[in-house]
Order: sequence, then C-alpha cells, then structure tokens
Amino acid sequence: MRRLPVTDPGTPDSRSATRYLLWLIRRSRLTIVAAALLAILWMWCQALVPAVVGRAVDAAVAGNGGGLLGWGLLLFGLGQSQALIGISRHRFAVTNWLGAAFRTVQVVVRQANLLGSALPRRMDAGEVVAIGTSDIAHIGGALDITSRGIGSLLAVITVTVLLLHTSVPLGLVVLVGVPVMMLTVGVLIPPLHERQRAYRERQGRLTGRAADLVGGLRVLRGVGGEATVAARYRAESRALGAAGVRTARVESLLEAAQALLPGVFLVLVTWLGARFAAADRITVGQLVAFYAYAAFLVAPLRQLTEAVDKLTRGHVSGRRVVAMVRERTDLAVPEVAVPLPAGDLEDPTSGVRVIPGRFTAIAATTPADASRIADRLGRYADGATLGGIPLAAAALSEVRARILVSDNDSRLFSGRLRADLDPYRRGKLIEALIAADATGIVAALPDGPDTVVTGAGRAFSGGQQQRLRLARALIADPDTLILVEPTNAVDAWTEARIADRLRAARLGRTTVVCTSSPLLLSRADRVCFVEHGRVVATGPHADLMESVPGYARLVSREEKP
Repeated sequence: MRRLPVTDPGTPDSRSATRYLLWLIRRSRLTIVAAALLAILWMWCQALVPAVVGRAVDAAVAGNGGGLLGWGLLLFGLGQSQALIGISRHRFAVTNWLGAAFRTVQVVVRQANLLGSALPRRMDAGEVVAIGTSDIAHIGGALDITSRGIGSLLAVITVTVLLLHTSVPLGLVVLVGVPVMMLTVGVLIPPLHERQRAYRERQGRLTGRAADLVGGLRVLRGVGGEATVAARYRAESRALGAAGVRTARVESLLEAAQALLPGVFLVLVTWLGARFAAADRITVGQLVAFYAYAAFLVAPLRQLTEAVDKLTRGHVSGRRVVAMVRERTDLAVPEVAVPLPAGDLEDPTSGVRVIPGRFTAIAATTPADASRIADRLGRYADGATLGGIPLAAAALSEVRARILVSDNDSRLFSGRLRADLDPYRRGKLIEALIAADATGIVAALPDGPDTVVTGAGRAFSGGQQQRLRLARALIADPDTLILVEPTNAVDAWTEARIADRLRAARLGRTTVVCTSSPLLLSRADRVCFVEHGRVVATGPHADLMESVPGYARLVSREEKP
C-alpha cells in the first residue's frame, strides 16, 4: 500500500467534472485496477456458491456421498477464497477512497494558496468549507464504488448466464428485471441530486454567514445590530432545514426503492423456481440454487444502484472542485515563467530596496503605505523586482516559496497547535517560540504544543496570537521574511525581547519589518523612511533620528513607556 497523502498531487484536468474524476482514476490506476480485479473475483466467488450448493443438494438426494464431499470441499474453498479476497479488496477500496480525498484536498489547498487574497472575492467561505468536508467524501466514494460497481455488474452477468444455461425463462426474468430495476431507481436520482445541490448551496452560504457573524460580533454589538443579524441567520437556518427535509424525502424514497425492488425480484424468481420444480422442469438442487441466486442478486443490484448514486454525487462535487481550480488570481500569470535570481528585492513604486542577508525596516507615516509596499514585495500586488527580474515574470509558486509575508490578518488554525505552527515538522519549534517570546504561552496550555486549539485560536489574546503567528513564520524560514507590524499588540518589555531575538534568529537571512516601533527600528541594519508612498530617507535608525525631523516625530509618537 502506498503512503498517503502523496508528495505531489499533480496538475488536475479542470475542463469538466468528468475529466477531473477520470484524472483521479488515472492517478490511482494501479490500485483501482487491483481493487476492480479483486472485486470481480470476490463477486464471482459469491456467484458460484449457489451453483455449488445446488450440486451438493442433488448429490445428497441421489445418495452420492463422494460427490457430496467433493462439492462440500469446493464450497469451503470458495468461502475461504471469498474471505481472503474480500479483505484485500476492502484494503484497496479504502486506499482509493483516501487517495482521491487526500489528492482533492491537496489540489484545493494549493489553489487556495495561489488565489491568496483573491479567494474571498472569488468564492464564499462556505463553498470552500463544503469542498473540504462533504465534497471530498463524495469524490472518494465515487472512486471507491467504481471497482465494486464493475464487480457487481460482472456478477449479475455471470448469474444471468448460469440461469439461462439452467432455465431460459428464469434467465430471461433476470435479464429483463435488472434493467427495469435500474431504470426505476434511476428516475429518483436526478431530482435527489438537484435538491442536494440546492441544499449544499444554502449550506455553503449559511456557513459563510456564520463565519462573518462570529468575526464581526464585536462590531455588531457596538452598533446594536446583533439582534437583526441573528434574526436573519435564524430565518436562513430554518430555510436550510426545510431544504434538508425536502432532500430527505427523496432520499427515503430512493432507500426504500433500493430495498423493495430487489426484494420483489427475489420473491418473483423464487416463486417461478418453485413452480418449475413442482412441474419437474428443474431439480430440487436447481431450485435451491435459484433461490440462492435470487438472494445473492440483492447485494450486487443494490451496489449497482449505489454506484449510480455515488457517481452522480461525485460528479456534482467534482463540479465544485473544478469551479475552484478554474478561478484565477488577480495577478497576471506569465505564459513562460522565468527563474528568479539572487539579488536585491526592490519596489520601484516606492523606492524601497532590500539588500539580501540584511535586516531592513520600513517606517511609513501612513501604515497603509507600508502594507501596500509589503504586498508588492511579496507579490500580492505587481510591481516589485528581484535581482532586476519582475516578480510577475516568475511562477507564483516560486515567489511564495522564497518570499513569505506575515501580517496581522493571518489566522491560527483549529487543531493541535504543534501542527499549526510546524506543519512540516522542521524541528525548529522551540527555537522559534523562544525568538517570538511565546514559550510561556505554550507552557501554560494543558498539553503544551499538543493542545488542541479551537475557534481559530480566539481563546488567545491579541498579543498571544501575534507572537504565535511570528513563531510560525520563523519556523517556515523563507529566504525573505516580510513582517507587517509584528509587535504592535505586545507590551514594551516583550517587544524589546522579540526585537533582540528576531535579529539573532534571522541573522544572515533577508528580513523586512514594516513598523514604527523604535525598539525594532533600532535593531535594523537599514531603515527606509516612507512619506506619501515614497522613500525620502534611508540609513540607520540613530542617523535618521538626528537628521530627519519627520522620522523623529513618527518614531517618538509611537515610542512606548
């Protein structure tokens, strides 16, 4: 069995949902083929059991002890084979399910990273959540049912051939009855998935509304709008519940049909078989075999209807994934990406120049100007160059790998804190926590770094969240780290410790800090003073304090006691 998730999920075929599912099948073709072959053998073993039982009964009726023993041993062998093959088939089926789910998650997360700040404008938060929860399950189920569906189809064909060989009328009943059952169940599937689609859309919108409500709760309370928004949320929640009930009605009809129709089919075949046995047209053993066949067919027939249902669900979910993969960032994507060289990182718009391996600070009279410069340097907006090459000419993935921008809009994730701060297990957690002065925060948690954080870290204070985000950025250890106001929510003593430790932690690495804090500015090798979006002075902090009155006024106003 292969290890999951894979390192590189590959480039998905986003031309349609069908092509996306086929792409997933191709990426896991070896395990899918293995699962399909095992499913065929597994169903064949089950399909042959009724024939062997019938022969054993005929041997017993005829008093043939040797024949009875032989058929009994063959039946035992079929049972053992079925058990071993079934275990292997299930392992491969689970691998296929997990492989498709993990690969879809990787594709979606990678696309979310590429979209960056454009993601909230392209898709609702609820849509993204739905992909990461229900849709990956449906897509995994579609790949899982593929192998079982193939095995079930061949099992039905095998049983039909055996029945036609023994009794043409009974074989024809199966040959005609199976398509009729499939068509009957198939009539219910389109309206079911139309209601499911509508339900998921409402669910996605409501999830996004809930996220916005929680995020803006303080503002709502401040302006007195909490009751109005809560009432609107309750109304939308009731509408979602009504949509869920409508969907459940069709689901209940489908489940009933999947149970009822095979049962009716079983009764019909048994009744006809009994009539034929009473008329001496078939033997007692053949009657037993016919009953066993009819009972056996319930499972593959149900799996075939399940296959239609799950493949349709997977197709609907695939459309959502494809829609996200097709979205494009606001930034221009080069047709032919240029490798980025080493060199100075520059923003011609403002005149900021970042020297490799140095600690550079950007102090702007207007904080928004510093944020815009950071966006351009990190290529969240176009305009910056590296070594004279525009960042826009390089692959966005390369820019993201080499330049990391950490600002106060980033969030902690729910889950174990260790996995959030150090997802790739780089082994730098302790050093980063010390540099960010966050060891006390983690030590106070019940299970230390293995504590499960809920609510996206809202239980932490603003300063604590800021220090944990700084630790996460330091663990990533990019070639160029750009920090936007990394200490504006902590006290002066903590800020002084972070200023000293940050410089030591990033010694020899390119670091940019957008700040007006004298504690950070004094540790910088070079400070760029920005007024009205342009650099008006550069140099060490002490020199600028003496020679640039505007810089001195900015820093003094921000100085903390």
